[in-house]
Amino acid sequence: MSKQVISLQSKLVKSSVLSSVLAGGLALILLLAVASYQTMRVHDDIMDEIADMLLRADLRDHAGNQVDELSEQFHIAYQLGLDDLILTTSEDEHDISQLHLSQLAVVSEHGFSFHWQDGQIWRSYVAEEDGLHVIVAQPLKYRFKEIAATSLGYAAILLLLWLLQWAIVHFMIGRQFKRIQQLSQQIAEKNQHDLTPIIPTQPELKELQPMLQQLNKLLGRVEQSLIAEQRFTADASHELRSPLSAIQLRLQVLKRKYQQQPELAQDLEQIQRDVSRGTQVLENLLLLARLDPTDAASLNKSAVSIADLVQEVLQSLTPFIQEKAIQIQSDIQPIQVQGNPELLFSCLRNLIDNAVRYAAPQGRIWIEAKPHELMQEICIADNGHAVTDDVLARLGERFYRALGSKTQGSGLGLSICKKIIELHAGKIEFSRAEQGGLKVRILLPKAQL
Repeated sequence: MSKQVISLQSKLVKSSVLSSVLAGGLALILLLAVASYQTMRVHDDIMDEIADMLLRADLRDHAGNQVDELSEQFHIAYQLGLDDLILTTSEDEHDISQLHLSQLAVVSEHGFSFHWQDGQIWRSYVAEEDGLHVIVAQPLKYRFKEIAATSLGYAAILLLLWLLQWAIVHFMIGRQFKRIQQLSQQIAEKNQHDLTPIIPTQPELKELQPMLQQLNKLLGRVEQSLIAEQRFTADASHELRSPLSAIQLRLQVLKRKYQQQPELAQDLEQIQRDVSRGTQVLENLLLLARLDPTDAASLNKSAVSIADLVQEVLQSLTPFIQEKAIQIQSDIQPIQVQGNPELLFSCLRNLIDNAVRYAAPQGRIWIEAKPHELMQEICIADNGHAVTDDVLARLGERFYRALGSKTQGSGLGLSICKKIIELHAGKIEFSRAEQGGLKVRILLPKAQL
C-alpha cells in the first residue's frame, strides 16, 4: 500500500480559508435576517403612512401626488372607500386592479396580514376611521428583490474577500514554511563528518523548538556512537592484524623447517590458508565499514576503462584461474564509466573471484561489457551449480553463504560489491546464468566527457 502524504501547508491554508467562509456564510445569513426584518418594517411603515394620508389628507392637493409617488415607487396599491362607495384607488398600471383590492378587502382584517392571490404572496394593511376604510396591498416579491440585491452585493464582496484572503494566507504561510524548509535543508546536509547541533534561523519558531532540541540530542548520541565505532574499528584492526601477521611469519618459518615432512607441511599449508582467509575477512570488514553511500558526492571519481580494469583483475587472479583450469571468455567493448578506480577494482575482483570459486573445474567464465542507453553494462557469468530462488533473494546480505557450499569464503564479497555499486549510483542484479551458474549484471554511469 502506498503511503498517503498530506501537505501541512495546504491544510493550514484550507483551514484558514474554510473558517473564513463559515464565518462569512454565518454573517450573510445574519445579514439576510436583519435585512429582511428592516425591509419589512420600512415597507410596513410606508404602507401605514399611505393609509394615514388617504384617511386624513386632502387628496386633491400635494398629499395626493405624494401618495401616488409612494405607490408607484414601492409598487403599493391602495383603495379608499366610504361604505360601499369607492372614493379613490391606485391606477391599474400600478400592479393590481380594483378587483384585486376588493378581493383582499373581503378577506383582510384590521392591521397587517398576508394573503395568497394570483400565484403570489401579498402583504396587506386595512384601516378605518370616521366611516372611511382603506386597504393598502403590496406583492411581497418586491420586498425580496431589495433583499436579494443587497445579499448578492454582499456575497460578491465576500467572494472577492475570500479570494484575496486565500492569496494572502497562501503567501504568508508559505513564507513561514520557508523556515521549516531551511531546517530540513540543514538536516539533509548532516552526515557522519558533521553532526554538530543544528542552529535554527532567527527568530525561532516556538512550536519547532522541542523537536529541534530532541533532534540535536539525537545527533549528539549518533556522534558519540560513531566515535566509539571508529575507535573500535581502529583498535580491532590493530589488535587483529598484529597477531595474524605474526602467525603468518611463524607458519612460513615452520614450513621451511619441516619441508622434509610432507604430512606436516600439508597441515601447515592448511593452517596458512585459514589464516589468510581470516586476514581477508578482516580486510573486507574494514572496507565495508568505511564505505558509506551518503559520501557519493565527496568520492573521487574519474573516467575508468572497463577493459583495463578487467585485465588488471584477471592478472591478480591468474594463480586461482590456472589452479582450476578456468577458461575466460570475454567480449569487452571499449567503454568507460565514471567512478573510483580502486573501489571498482575491488568490486570486479570480488565478482570474478566469486565466479572462479563457484565455477566447475575446467569450467568457463563469461565477461561482457557494452553500452546500455544512459549507462554502461557489465555482465559476469559462470557455469557453476544452479542457483535457487532462495539463494538469489539473499545474495548481497552480509555473511550469507548458500547452505551446502564447499567453497571457502566470508560471505562479504557480494555485500561489498553491492555497497560499492550503490556508492556509484549504479545498479547490480543477480540472476541465473544460461550456462547454469550465477549471472551478475552491473549498470554504471557513463564517463563524463
